Amino acid sequence: MLAASREAFDSRWFPALAAREAGSFWFRGRNRLIVWALRRYFPLARSFLEVGCGTGFVLAGIARTSREMALAGGDLLTAGLGFARERAPRAALYQFDARRLPFDREFDVVGAFDVLEHVDEDSEVLSEMTRAARPGGGVLVTVPQHGWLRSAEDDAGAHRRRYSRNELVEKLTRAGLSVERVTSFVSVLLPIMAASRLSRRAGSRDVDSLRELSLPRLVDAAFEKTLAVELALIRAGVSLPAGGSLLAVARRP
Repeated sequence: MLAASREAFDSRWFPALAAREAGSFWFRGRNRLIVWALRRYFPLARSFLEVGCGTGFVLAGIARTSREMALAGGDLLTAGLGFARERAPRAALYQFDARRLPFDREFDVVGAFDVLEHVDEDSEVLSEMTRAARPGGGVLVTVPQHGWLRSAEDDAGAHRRRYSRNELVEKLTRAGLSVERVTSFVSVLLPIMAASRLSRRAGSRDVDSLRELSLPRLVDAAFEKTLAVELALIRAGVSLPAGGSLLAVARRP
């Protein structure tokens, strides 16, 4: 999950995170969105690198649906890589710093999912991801959206920032990429998210960082259905204007 600062993420969270990801509507819904974007925009891709792969939840999701694709992932922190090995055994795994990737023009698609917000030098990471992608290949990223949503959860999760759409597009463009699609997601639930987050503004110390990943089963199922509706709209060509997160699809010329 983290790729550029040992201080950016507490490695002791990995076991608890790995135990909760499959039970969280957000992780399941994000995986479906990522897999769809990969197939839709890069149908001929045969190799994929995930920067900041954490516990391997995304790699495992791609492995289940893209059986012929060569997969690789890496993270600065080794604590999550054991989980990634169990979840995606055919993926090549590395320990690396995302600001200095050991690859050049090697992958059809390079992804980073909720990683950039943890890194001070996010523009450097995007430049390295561009370098790791083959010409004509692509970059997929997801990031948290809306600076006004910043709360104690962002502090606890070591988020350096939340992104505006314009900021993300500008940084992707400066990295040498051509942006093909940007959409928000977690849009229908944005009012609920805002009410929850804004009640615990940044600086609050009483925060359970994993609380949002442990919702009651019926609530989780209902929220998952809302993300399914959003994915249907996105697949139909609708770029949602606001939401808790952003997905961007970009291509290296």
